Amino acid sequence: MIYPSIDKLLNIVESKYQLVHIVARRSKEISRTGYLQMPESEYKCKKNIGRALEEITEGHLKIRHN
Repeated sequence: MIYPSIDKLLNIVESKYQLVHIVARRSKEISRTGYLQMPESEYKCKKNIGRALEEITEGHLKIRHN
């Protein structure tokens, strides 16, 4: 089972394309700054892309709908 579920993510983000864009930007930001929204021990994923997806699922990133 993939975590977080794509179904949960698409309830938060309008489209897969927007999701990819948001996750890519946040992943690069994590790599560049090292800043995480949650304590490192709370993440299930070790990679930055998975961590960005978890942040969206947990509601730590605000998504603006146009």
